[in-house]
Amino acid sequence: MEKRPITPLILPDGKETKRKQALIFLLFLGFVSFFSDFTHEGARSMYGQYLGLLGVSAFYVSFTSGLGEFIGHAMRLGTGYIADKTGKYWLMMILGYSVNLLAIPLLGFINPTYWELALVLILIERVGKAIRAPAKSALTSFTSSYFGAGKAFALHEVLDQLGAFLGPLLVFSIISSRSSDIKTYQYSFFILGIFALVTIVILVISKIKYPSPKDIDISKDKQSVKIKDNPNFILYLVCVSFLALGFVDFPFISFHLSTLSLLDIKFIPLIYSIAMGIDAVSALFFGYLYDKKGLIAFIGAVSVSILIIPFIFLRGSIYLIFAGIAIWGICMGAQESIFKAIVCRYTNKDHRASAYGVFGGVFGTSWFIGSTIIGLLYEVNIIFLVIFCSSSLLISLVSSIVLLKKEHINTSKAGG
Repeated sequence: MEKRPITPLILPDGKETKRKQALIFLLFLGFVSFFSDFTHEGARSMYGQYLGLLGVSAFYVSFTSGLGEFIGHAMRLGTGYIADKTGKYWLMMILGYSVNLLAIPLLGFINPTYWELALVLILIERVGKAIRAPAKSALTSFTSSYFGAGKAFALHEVLDQLGAFLGPLLVFSIISSRSSDIKTYQYSFFILGIFALVTIVILVISKIKYPSPKDIDISKDKQSVKIKDNPNFILYLVCVSFLALGFVDFPFISFHLSTLSLLDIKFIPLIYSIAMGIDAVSALFFGYLYDKKGLIAFIGAVSVSILIIPFIFLRGSIYLIFAGIAIWGICMGAQESIFKAIVCRYTNKDHRASAYGVFGGVFGTSWFIGSTIIGLLYEVNIIFLVIFCSSSLLISLVSSIVLLKKEHINTSKAGG
């Protein structure tokens, strides 16, 4: 008997309709991130050299970078809890993005005599990210029941990093068409402020269109387990903490490039732009790989990250440095997709912003400690920096392998 093709009936409340709504919602979040990253990644592409022109030392550049990441992540312990407790995800997003982005054009007013104010504004920009990040990650995770956690975060990251690619590219075009002096950098900060305002406008429209984003999630929820009673999640936090300890942020890489005199500093934003393009492609690859292979994708990302430090800092070859920065972009793409997707693996939606807060707090604290140590070691001997970073990343790799084996054991027991 010939089977007749089945035409799916799409109802207003049907799953297919909700899937489309989830996709549109994810795209809205992606465009918010596109313009946001256009702004703050454009700014970050010139932080190192701008601070150098203001007369800031290597230690203060690295310390500020690390402290900024610490603030931007450690505060999430509180902001994630508040987002879950109040359910005011959009309020946290609007407040956070406003602080995060509007600090950037203010950098254009800094006088070299008061260079400390530049460091303060960079830290304020990170405070804004701390306010909105757990809410944004939680909102993105609500679409994972339709696309898979890896794909959801990867698709979001592609738009995110497209902005991160174009922002530094715009900065490069501005700097390359003018002299590489302080006024040119300040003008670039002012231009980026326009895109900051566009971000806020799109965010407000998103809130109006989707006032109750948690309703999008149709997944069968996991049992709520406290973090202290979740050994796999704790081990995962150990993995990411050692990775953050030995991972170098781009402002410090750009500072290092500006001291080597291997290329004109006006090309550094272009290099960062290319790294962000690699980041976007990497996020898509690792997101899809995670949904198919699970933690093996995470192990692969950690393994590759071990090559970054020796390539960039151990030799003065511009080709090795470029290779190291390309690998850095690959690892950043993995961090922004699968690292957040793994948090969904161990948490339920009612406590997800809190979980992202804990994740961010651990990651940021380790980043701050690592950046401070890296800044000190850089001024003593680069060899010590390479040893410290490589050792930390190796411990992260070993921990991730242990986590994979534990999951296999737990799965076998459950199956038996």
